[in-house]
Amino acid sequence: MSFNIKNYKLEIIMLLIIIIPLLILGLAAIKNKKDFQVHGTNEISKINGEDLKPLELREYGGIKLDSVYDFRENSIKGPQYIDINDYTLKITGMVEEEKEYTYEEIINRSTRKKVAKLTCVEGWSVNLLWEGIVLRDLLKEANPNPEANKIIFHAYDGYTTNHHTEYIMDYDILMAHKMNNITLMPERGFPFQLVAEGEWGYKWVKWITEIEFTDDPDYRGYWEARGYSDTGKLGESFLD
Repeated sequence: MSFNIKNYKLEIIMLLIIIIPLLILGLAAIKNKKDFQVHGTNEISKINGEDLKPLELREYGGIKLDSVYDFRENSIKGPQYIDINDYTLKITGMVEEEKEYTYEEIINRSTRKKVAKLTCVEGWSVNLLWEGIVLRDLLKEANPNPEANKIIFHAYDGYTTNHHTEYIMDYDILMAHKMNNITLMPERGFPFQLVAEGEWGYKWVKWITEIEFTDDPDYRGYWEARGYSDTGKLGESFLD
């Protein structure tokens, strides 16, 4: 029985031609699934090479909107990529009952839409349509202690900022999961960003993971501890 080396090599080459593309396709499928789970629904369009811009609203109620793509991402550690399957939002501190909520438990609640302007201390601003829950309605479920005078917002990247309790609990402040009608991208704070109307941009915390009630009047968040205003009110200097 003779053995034809030339034919044997040809068979191996043909087999590799078939197997290698299948392996590439398989790895791409795994990556796509992982990216969807980590980054949220907007990433599907990115992976498929589609443009999200046609999905974005640029006008609402006769008001022209800026684009979600037209302003700088200037967080302390860059965009954060959160696996939504593992995500929970915690309400802690001076409350009668600490709470935890999944992403779905929050976005499936009644939501509101409003146009609000985000103004950065760097000198730029954007007018956007925000959609999310009225935050105080969620926080009330934990029965906050009336002695708590501040609320600390913790972000996935370690960033923190603080708000006076009455600002959050007395007004219709949104915790948004959509911007201009599209789900927040990682660069824009997925899963949630605070819409801190009337305050400088550093108060609009992104990637919220925990909301903590405290009675410590001296607590200062990340930028507040570095000389920024504790109240952060627009119309006033952002520096203390």
